[in-house]
Amino acid sequence: MHEILKSYWGYSEFRPLQEEIIQSALDDYDSLALLPTGGGKSICYQVPALVQDGLCLVVSPLIALMKDQVNDLRKKGIKASALISGMRNSEVDAILDNCIYSDIKFLYLSPERLKSDLVQDRLKQMKLNLIAIDEAHCISQWGYDFRPSYLELKEIRKLLPDTPILALTATATPEVVIDIQKQLAFEKERVFKASFLRSNLAYMVFEEEDKLNKLKLMLTKNQGSAIVYMRSRKACESLSAQIQKMGFSCTYYHAGLNMEIRQKRQEMWSRSEKRVIVATNAFGMGIDKPDVRLVVHLDIPESPEAYFQEAGRAGRDGNKSFSVLLYDKADIDKLKDRFLQQFPPIKEVKRAYSGLANYLQLAVGSALDQEYDFDLNEFASRFNLNAYNLTQCFKILELAGLLQFEQDSFLASRVQIVCNKSDLYHYELEHERESKVIKTLMRSNIGVLDSYVKINEAQIAKRLDEKVEYVRKVLEQLDQLGICSYLPHSSKPKVTYLRERQAEDKIGIPKEAYRFRKETMKKKLMAMVDFVKSDSICRTRFLLDYFGEKDASDCKVCDVCLAKAKQNESPKVLKQKLKDFLVEEKSLNQLELLLDDQRTKLLDTLREMIDEGEVQFESDKYLLNISAKN
Repeated sequence: MHEILKSYWGYSEFRPLQEEIIQSALDDYDSLALLPTGGGKSICYQVPALVQDGLCLVVSPLIALMKDQVNDLRKKGIKASALISGMRNSEVDAILDNCIYSDIKFLYLSPERLKSDLVQDRLKQMKLNLIAIDEAHCISQWGYDFRPSYLELKEIRKLLPDTPILALTATATPEVVIDIQKQLAFEKERVFKASFLRSNLAYMVFEEEDKLNKLKLMLTKNQGSAIVYMRSRKACESLSAQIQKMGFSCTYYHAGLNMEIRQKRQEMWSRSEKRVIVATNAFGMGIDKPDVRLVVHLDIPESPEAYFQEAGRAGRDGNKSFSVLLYDKADIDKLKDRFLQQFPPIKEVKRAYSGLANYLQLAVGSALDQEYDFDLNEFASRFNLNAYNLTQCFKILELAGLLQFEQDSFLASRVQIVCNKSDLYHYELEHERESKVIKTLMRSNIGVLDSYVKINEAQIAKRLDEKVEYVRKVLEQLDQLGICSYLPHSSKPKVTYLRERQAEDKIGIPKEAYRFRKETMKKKLMAMVDFVKSDSICRTRFLLDYFGEKDASDCKVCDVCLAKAKQNESPKVLKQKLKDFLVEEKSLNQLELLLDDQRTKLLDTLREMIDEGEVQFESDKYLLNISAKN
């Protein structure tokens, strides 16, 4: 395992617990690994899969993360594939065959794919050495991100009883830890849990009416890359423009942007070409930028799990970093209002279900296991429904096991040449202009004859000095002629019917499951409110206690701990701090950076020093009066 680690990742040593988790997988034990964000979870299943013969099956709910993992493995020379929604049956069939008959080492898929008879039949034919279940907290109804489709993973145990399971998560409370093992039918408890303590990360919470000015002060004071999280897409765009006006390089990111733009902006920020990225919670999964110095939340997250995961993207290099949450008096009420919106009345949920079926023109009893693209905003407008409320209705319908909804389901265009060499040769002879598209495809994409490859029609057009519309038209013609299989990109939301379409009076939404989920999420919301409003419990200790670490010590670096320490700071110490700072003339803005930590006491001390003549104040400038006594 150490040779594999060194060869593919360039590391000489494993991080804490990684080696023990890997050994457990190699010894064929079912295991649950709890590692904090940035703790190196993927290595825990990738290394044992590479040590052994055979293939590792990786179950993940996140399409973007699956794509990133597959791309990273391929860059290392490791063969990996992913089955994601939107693929044609022919594409799925080809990938599964490659997993059986070639040397593919990793197959990524969503839990929904496991329901397919085709997938289940092929899995039995594969030589599997490990089943890795990422984001394992999704299997528990106690979890903050419960996904009903994850309950289907019980069938994996029946289908592949001799293959060990490695479940992984970065966020699980003690009750979720127990539930994950129960749902996956572990024979015996086997949990590897790293401490969630991040000693280099200072958690700060401030009640602040002028959030923008506070943000400016923090960006000025804390150099390095920063993430600012907001809930609204429009607010992200507006704030990004305001941050740029402040003089900081900045961009924004949310699920409403197409994938090419998102990837470009993520790369610019990752390369530090943009210092700040303002984003919704669509940003962050799979991001491993080590030198993020500051993560700021301008809206309160809905649970400690969500906050901990997003805050944990700061300081992965081990250097001092800050996670700051700013709130005002109205934010807690807004949080509670959003919670109520997440659980619309059952009557409204049923109306959304029937409306969608009518929009898609689906007959009662049809659509089982069928997938459909649709325009969410058009649907909402036509049926006079609110788009946000609709997404919440769809989540309840997912909870009831009726359908699966993917709001962010972008798939890049993909092509495979499927004809034989003779037909391809004759086509190129007879279609000189069109054949240039094929030749460009083959030069730029090794393997296009063997499997689907991702393409960018705009890049092909640029190389050929043609219009994008022309390239797409040629590819569509080639698809119709059987020369290639062309799958154009798609960015619309998708819905998959997990049960046949129900008549409205037959729609079954279990009231107990609805109630249980609502109560569970309410507890998490109230825990988040307690975290925000508490001014007596160390922030780190609060979070660690929530995740089951009951004996944690105060961190000494969060706002609560610093406030306690400063309460004991004598007037003499405060006066000396100001004297040291004002040896050189300082402006009001420069002074505010110092005052930010303990504003009230330092301001009182400063006024006292001005009254006593120890500090001079002229034209918005402060200077120590050297001639004054002391």
